[in-house]
Amino acid sequence: MKQNIPFKTILVTMMLTLSAVVMAQTNNDDDVEVVYATDSLKQDSVTWSKELDGVEVVHQKRLVKMEVDKMTYKVSEDEDSKSYTVLDMLRKVPMVTVDGQDNITVNGSSSFKVYVDGMPNVMFSSNPSMIFKSMPASVVKSIEVMTNPGAKYDAEGAAGILNIVMNKQDAQGAQSMNGYNGTVRATAGNRQLGGSVFLSGQQGKLSYSANVMTSYNTPGNTTTETEQLQDSGISQLLTSENSIKTPFTMGSLTLGYQLDSVSALNLTAQVNNMRIKTNGTSSTTLLSPYTTDPFSYTSTTDMKNTRTSFNGSLDYQRFFNKARTQSLVLTYQLSYSPATTEMTNNFNNTSNYIDLTNRYSENKDKTISHIFQLDYTMPLGTGQTLGLGGKFQLHDATADSKYYLTGVYDPSSSSEYEYKNSILAGYGEYAGNFNKFGLKAGLRYEYTWQDVEYHLGYGQDFSTSYGSLVPTASLQYTLGAGSNFGLTYNMRISRPGISYLNPYVDKTNPIALTYGNPDLDVEKAHNISLVYNMFTPKLMMNLNLHHNFTDNGISQYSFYDANDLLNTTYGNVVKSHQTGMNAYVNYLLTKNTRIFFNGGLNYIDLHSDALGQSNNGWTANIMGGVQQTLPWDLKLSAFAIASTKSYTLQGWSGGFNLLTASLSKSLLNDKLNLSVSALTGLNDGGSIMIESSSRGKDFTSHNKVKVPIYGVSFTVSYTFGNSKMQNRQQHQSRVQNDFIEQQSQGEMINSVGSGNTSNGNMPQ
Repeated sequence: MKQNIPFKTILVTMMLTLSAVVMAQTNNDDDVEVVYATDSLKQDSVTWSKELDGVEVVHQKRLVKMEVDKMTYKVSEDEDSKSYTVLDMLRKVPMVTVDGQDNITVNGSSSFKVYVDGMPNVMFSSNPSMIFKSMPASVVKSIEVMTNPGAKYDAEGAAGILNIVMNKQDAQGAQSMNGYNGTVRATAGNRQLGGSVFLSGQQGKLSYSANVMTSYNTPGNTTTETEQLQDSGISQLLTSENSIKTPFTMGSLTLGYQLDSVSALNLTAQVNNMRIKTNGTSSTTLLSPYTTDPFSYTSTTDMKNTRTSFNGSLDYQRFFNKARTQSLVLTYQLSYSPATTEMTNNFNNTSNYIDLTNRYSENKDKTISHIFQLDYTMPLGTGQTLGLGGKFQLHDATADSKYYLTGVYDPSSSSEYEYKNSILAGYGEYAGNFNKFGLKAGLRYEYTWQDVEYHLGYGQDFSTSYGSLVPTASLQYTLGAGSNFGLTYNMRISRPGISYLNPYVDKTNPIALTYGNPDLDVEKAHNISLVYNMFTPKLMMNLNLHHNFTDNGISQYSFYDANDLLNTTYGNVVKSHQTGMNAYVNYLLTKNTRIFFNGGLNYIDLHSDALGQSNNGWTANIMGGVQQTLPWDLKLSAFAIASTKSYTLQGWSGGFNLLTASLSKSLLNDKLNLSVSALTGLNDGGSIMIESSSRGKDFTSHNKVKVPIYGVSFTVSYTFGNSKMQNRQQHQSRVQNDFIEQQSQGEMINSVGSGNTSNGNMPQ
């Protein structure tokens, strides 16, 4: 029987379909509502009849926002954030690689800085992998990869900046309704225990948010086997097994107060505490060409590392016109980061040739930083803005390293010094939009004063100062509503830190010495990128072709001295050139299936005239995966990750392969979430095996490391509070934030210049 379709149903369907098409064309990198119509065809002998049974509007989330000079991964909108850690999420972020030993690289480089909410964080930068492995992804809103941060940001970090944006309440997001919302989360697994509490809300003009989290990681026993052969004929075989435990606690508080309609005051405070405990045993065998009898000894090593940090900031923001295109921001930041490392080595042998005296070392260091910053933004005309600012940083670091032999203090091997680093910076940055063209160019000048004063041990007091002029530029062209490409250039610098400069000689290994180099110079890196972005309702793609080069790169290198002891230190000894491409593809295959691809291919060439060595080769990494909605609204995510060799000046490190998956279910109107996740390597017992090789002027070395990464964890989280307020916040936030996010860099400049934005925060 033929049925007539009501005109109202047809009209609604057409409007929904048209809305979806319009949103797909305008909201390039934001959420897209795709309309799926359920229909059936019935055929009779005379006519065809199309019967519309229903219309389903599916809210598809855009997880990644691509710009010419920055990429943002929206962690809070990824289903995996409910069960994964921040380190797990980083494996999915474009231009970021996490290897089998949890080492993080950005654009193929480990020289990057970690920011938290747009401000540098000493503790996160010093040991990011350990911290991210302990942090639940649910406390993070987004992860920004800034390959070309612009003149407003510090020039430090050759590969750019990794900015972690935490969940928090925005003082400028004025709400007419008071209330609160929070989330409680707990995780239990064979390698990790943890829990967290997040609370945010508003009372009148006061907004607040707080985070508390704790975790206890036990990665398992890592085994290492090293074979080393000196040109003199002496060979070494070292085998070791280490067990690591990592307790981690973090708390943060953010307060915001809306002073009036044009100004706001924000206060943040964060306390972190991390401890690393390592227990290991090792066996070493030495064979000399002058004797047929090998010499062997065994040892036990206990290491305890405790690091605590406090980070606080106070900023005042004021707008000078109704359009909010002219503004001033004053910021003060305080950081305090003390750390203690204790190392005990006991030997069960004696020798007339090698010093096998039991030894203990205690190293205490602390860093205090004061940062004062001023940022001023003004419109120059329609579609054009000018940003000016200055920054003054005061860093005071001390290191006190005490060395003991059989319980007796040895001042000749101990060290104590103070390191002061002051930086004065100023910048100017122009941004303009001209129809399809967008331009952003800036210049930053940083002048650095360094003073080192030795109170004990090897080294002479010295002072140095130098200036660095750092240019940045990006050009963007909009091809159409869903595609654009851009060209960027920037120069980044890397100042050597305490561990690189400290001349203290670490003698915990009786056959090896490790120390820093106080004569290191600042490293300068030049980066050029050609970026292409494409957006459709189902497909999102980013291609990044880049070339990076450094003429005075800081590198670790090793050599043997006259006493046949292996010396490891640092120097500005490397000229590096790297050319490669990164690709990210996100495709909505069906309304229930999304597939991902994230990978990179690079060729690196390394050369050192000082050491008379060179190395080169291809390296690649890929991540492929799927997110699937199953019956009963179960969410499945599965990913495969693989990497090939990576190269250093003196050798290479092998690749790895691993699999990860999670299954989650939401209940009670999405307030309760249950999930189970698993990670495994593809070697024996769910491990990964990483081989590496190096060669110096007078030695060759081959290393094998077996890392057990197999793990299963169960996570439960519950969201509570004023749900009506929560929905209102999300709606207002999307209206404000997505208005800016959906635009290209040039379009954003135009909207700010013409006063069309309602967002109280200045775009970063």
